[in-house]
Amino acid sequence: MSSPYEKLGVAPSASAEEIQKAYRKLAKKLHPDLNPGDKAAEDKFKDVAGAYDLLSDADKRRRYDAGEIDETGAERPPQQFYRDYAGSDFGRYASDAGYADFGGNDDVFADLFRRNAEARANRRGQDLLYRLAISFADSVTGVSQRLTLPGGGTLDVTIPPGILDGQTLRLKGKGAAGMGKGGPGDALIEIEVKPDARFTRDGDDITIDLPISLSEAVLGGKVRVPTPTGDVTMTVPAGSNSGSTLRLKGKGAPRAAGGRGDQLVKLRIMLPKPGDPELERFVTSWEAGKTHNPREAV
Repeated sequence: MSSPYEKLGVAPSASAEEIQKAYRKLAKKLHPDLNPGDKAAEDKFKDVAGAYDLLSDADKRRRYDAGEIDETGAERPPQQFYRDYAGSDFGRYASDAGYADFGGNDDVFADLFRRNAEARANRRGQDLLYRLAISFADSVTGVSQRLTLPGGGTLDVTIPPGILDGQTLRLKGKGAAGMGKGGPGDALIEIEVKPDARFTRDGDDITIDLPISLSEAVLGGKVRVPTPTGDVTMTVPAGSNSGSTLRLKGKGAPRAAGGRGDQLVKLRIMLPKPGDPELERFVTSWEAGKTHNPREAV
């Protein structure tokens, strides 16, 4: 482990003024307020602050030089480091007393630290992120749903109609509590739309594959079609082909500018299973069917 002199970059014979000067220079470079998110700089600052705490105290320095205590202070409790330095993550920098060494020509620098300390003491609460799964139909129609939080609390979430998978809702003031005068954070609700095997969404339009019988394709007829808001009746025109697309106006998702998209219904002719002998006999004797080549019409 490096000695406190090595951490500050001074010789064991350095004067108190030289030690303070070295510390101030390193603190200006490494302090967490000036290096947000830099863990390496924060760790280095801890070492520098601990070294300065030991060497700036004449009695501690004497005992260290005499071998009575080690570079960590040994019998000293951890919270004694640099004016309660090793307390909580934020508390270690929150005391204005720790800025007394930045007086004189460093008033601007010290004032920056003091303002930052005050901001931390009254900082806003953290935003909290949650995930909420809803059905495809609810994503189209909208829904009010209660979300159970990890800690046992609940949040009532209003899902607006037409929300998309992956969108995030913000509930103001429903996040973590703030400190001092700082208000609470927000709750961020990321929406997961569960797939529905019947529907796919393309923008504001919804598509569904609808199986129909051969009789319905040839003769036409009225059929029931699922939509996110419930079944509706649709007319299949006589002579419909598999792959034909019919449109249900206004049965899609809500549009941001008003109105709704459409639901596109793709027809799929499904023959009976097992095969129908009567149908097989008819097709066998159907001369026009034998001469018709649908691939030539494509």
